[in-house]
Amino acid sequence: MSNIRELSVERRIAAPVEDVWRTMVDRFEEWFCPRPWRAEAREIEWRPGGRSLVVMHGPDGEEILNEGVVLDYEPNRRFVFTDAFTAGWQPSGPFMVGLFEIAQDGDGTRFTAAARHWTDEAWERHRLMGFEAGWGAMADQLQTLAEGGAL
Repeated sequence: MSNIRELSVERRIAAPVEDVWRTMVDRFEEWFCPRPWRAEAREIEWRPGGRSLVVMHGPDGEEILNEGVVLDYEPNRRFVFTDAFTAGWQPSGPFMVGLFEIAQDGDGTRFTAAARHWTDEAWERHRLMGFEAGWGAMADQLQTLAEGGAL
């Protein structure tokens, strides 16, 4: 484990950076949550300081509310969010900072999704929750969509 308590996944996507970015932002609900779960973006303000309210719906009616704040937003490069705050900079019980970054990689795009945690316990809990499989499925879904496929 690194000193920044990070878990991450990477994918090489056979599509230009601009296409991957449009898929990341415009089709967020389609790739963000591993199937059979689905994401509902009730509100995402794509700007630093913007509110993020995403509900993940499970196949058996489960609902997981993910509320936070967008920390950084650089088109065609990255967006970063945290659950350490809710709207209006109200402190919340922090679990992680999520970073979603893309960069040109030859004639394609390198996608990296990372979760950084405040404590060793949170890092371990996220790892045991199935981070690699869950975020890996999410990255695969983004790759499929950005390359012109259907889910």
